[in-house]
Amino acid sequence: MPAVTVADWTVLPRVIAALPDHEDRAPISVTTAPRGFEGEGFPVHRAFAGVDARALDPFIHMDQMGEVEYAPGEPKGTPWHPHRGFETVTYILDGVFDHADSHGGGGSITDGDTQWMTAGSGLLHIEAPPEWLVQKGGLFHGLQLWVNLPKAEKWSDPHYQDLRAGEVGLASTPDAGALIRIIAGEVDGVKGPGSTKTPMAMVHATVLPGASMTLPWRTDFNALVYVMAGEGHVGKERRPVQSGQLAVLGHGETITVGANAHQDSRHPALEVVVLGGRPIREPIAWAGPFVMNTKAEVQQAFEDFQKGRLGSIPSKKVPHAGVQGEILPE
Repeated sequence: MPAVTVADWTVLPRVIAALPDHEDRAPISVTTAPRGFEGEGFPVHRAFAGVDARALDPFIHMDQMGEVEYAPGEPKGTPWHPHRGFETVTYILDGVFDHADSHGGGGSITDGDTQWMTAGSGLLHIEAPPEWLVQKGGLFHGLQLWVNLPKAEKWSDPHYQDLRAGEVGLASTPDAGALIRIIAGEVDGVKGPGSTKTPMAMVHATVLPGASMTLPWRTDFNALVYVMAGEGHVGKERRPVQSGQLAVLGHGETITVGANAHQDSRHPALEVVVLGGRPIREPIAWAGPFVMNTKAEVQQAFEDFQKGRLGSIPSKKVPHAGVQGEILPE
């Protein structure tokens, strides 16, 4: 899990430990992500499966992609597919993903990079490993998060942010036992580069064995902790969590996550993604790649896609061009 790091965590800004009278967020539930397949067949963990949508708001869906070691010829991506009404956040820890869209946008993201796509009023999109990686094979691991857009933003123009690993805000705990990467939002004055339509924070933290971290957290945000690798605990009550599990936390001013003293040989530390955002509290109508407020708006999105109103596949050569459609969660 290379992501972004520094050789000496002690030189980073320190997240101030909570005062004794601060309310720490206690876990409400811990769920285990079922396995599935996405796009052309790459393995995923469905992080939000079985969780009440009201507890997730403003987030819709999240897949942990991999971790998988591909043989030569095996790397897979997604075919061309439409989106409307929300944002996709693709964070790559290992491997490379190229992306392109029907508006002429595109780019490549790799270890520690994030591609933040605001689908808004709609577009066609593709994500795929570059040809050299398909031929070579290798490790692939990432995360894709879907962030809902409020009604007023669902018809905004599509937009990309390619956030490079070197732009991520970095901090540590007072004892330098955890490396905190702020991708979006702000944690104790350290800001992430992501510009969000919906107020939110996204953090990737590495917690060393036996260490813990306590993050100050906005009280108007919800709080989710997803374990990408390792074993540990959340909350002052030390509720156990492990790889592939999501903890939904209750009200409070801080989030506490700790790593077990002993980790398995494949994952030397606890790796977690901490998410929070201001709930939108609007009706959600979701079908496949469209997240709107009403069923009529979803039906209109499907009609617009079928009639080519969301754009057309560019004529220039891109990986897997010419294939449309995608199996996505409903």
